[in-house]
Order: sequence, then structure tokens, then C-alpha cells
Amino acid sequence: MSGKRQDDLVLYGLVHLPPLPGTPFHKGDSVRQLTEQAFRSVAALVAGGADGVLLQTSDGVHPAADSADEARVAAMALLTGSVVERVPDTFSVGVQIMRNAVSASLAVAKIAGARFIRASALVGVTASAQGWVQPDAYAIMTNRKRLDAWDVEILADVETVHFSWYGSTAGTDEVARRAIVAGADAVCVGVPDTDRTRATLELVRERAPDIPVVLAGHCTDENAPRLLPLVDRAFVSRAFTDRSWYGEMSAERVRSFVDRARSLPRSLRHG
Repeated sequence: MSGKRQDDLVLYGLVHLPPLPGTPFHKGDSVRQLTEQAFRSVAALVAGGADGVLLQTSDGVHPAADSADEARVAAMALLTGSVVERVPDTFSVGVQIMRNAVSASLAVAKIAGARFIRASALVGVTASAQGWVQPDAYAIMTNRKRLDAWDVEILADVETVHFSWYGSTAGTDEVARRAIVAGADAVCVGVPDTDRTRATLELVRERAPDIPVVLAGHCTDENAPRLLPLVDRAFVSRAFTDRSWYGEMSAERVRSFVDRARSLPRSLRHG
């Protein structure tokens, strides 16, 4: 977050990448073609005043384990490195290799020069369409140390469409604390239901006020005034596009949303 005040709202665009080489639904596009497609949205984010981008794989199906096909990892590294080289130093690039390939994401981010990754799960267990996701925080942190990747932030989901704590009645505030203890630098919260998201954010802010919170997505022009005052950072996707999943982001839409978000009372952002 170079050059930003600690109490400023940080806005990341979330770019969904088409299926990459090494995945079942890859359509044959070269890494260069995929990079240029992604970079059109990245350029719009830079021009529109966003603070960074999360490059998230969207391959249709993913292994539930912390693993990724070698070709997919290589493609992601090439794509991420190209994006990092073409954006200003003040613009943060993040990596997320789905479903929960945290170790591969860390390696790509460290080698390519990205500043953060997003982990669908860092603690606990959660269900997914691909089966149970069971992260190994010890192995992840051991790998982080081996890579000397402490300069790469880990933003860990604690209540999102990708993660819901299974097997106990632990509140999201407690899950957030466990994620921070396990090595997360911030936690991600947010589901499509705005009322539920706001209630969860209020809970975390009240009971764990020192934990940095990222809005996990589902941010729109309509709900932004209710949600953004409660978070430190936010992932924004469809509000920056024509609302389609793979839609390219528009600098005009980005600028309009960013300006409105920046006008929200900063005093509310820390509970």
C-alpha cells in the first residue's frame, strides 16, 4: 500500500482470469493473449484510481487440496510478472490460484513481485463444490519462511462464498483471530447477502477491532455506503465492469466508484 495513509480505504479490482493452460477448460489461448486481456482491466484500474488488483484464476474446476498443475502455476507466474512490470510501484498486485493453492500463490507472488495473496482457507475446514478444503497452516507458514515471503501479505477468508467455518459454533470474530494467529495479515468477509455481510462486519469490528478487514466482494453502487465504512480494504469486481463475470473493467466506472467510495466518512471505517 505504498504511499497510502493507514486509515485510507484501499480498493482492489478483482480480475477473474479465463481458464489457464494446464486446466480442463483452457480454450487454447496463449499466456500472452490471456495477459493482454487481463491487462486491459488492470490499465483501467490504474487510470481510474484504484489501489491494486487481485488476479484470481477462474478455471471452472479446481483441486480442493493446496496444489496446482505445473502449467497453471507457470502461466500464472508469467502473467503476474508481466502485470507487475507494467504498473506503477504504488499499485499493488495480488495473486489467488483457486481453489486454495496457497503455497503456489505465495511462490508466484514472491517470484513475480506481487504484494499479496488471497487464501480461500487458512484455518479450519470448509466445504466446496470440489470437496472438503482442509488447509495446513503449519505447512503454509513453513513454505512462506522457506521462500522468505514475509513481505507478501496473506489475506485470509473467514466468512465468504469460499469459506464458512465447519464443525463448531465459533463466531467469525474468533475465526478471524485464529487466522491472524496462524499468519494472516488481514481477513476477508463478505457474502452476496448485504444484511448478513454488514452484521458480520459489525461483529468483527466490535469484538476484534484491531484486525484488518477486507470486504471479500459483492460490492455494488447500492450497498457500498453500508459496507465500505466498516472495512479497511475491499475487492470490487462487477461494479467496475458491465456486470459480467469476465467483463473488462472500465476506467470511467472505476473512477466513478472510487470517487464515491473515497467520499464516505473515514471516521466510520474503524468501527
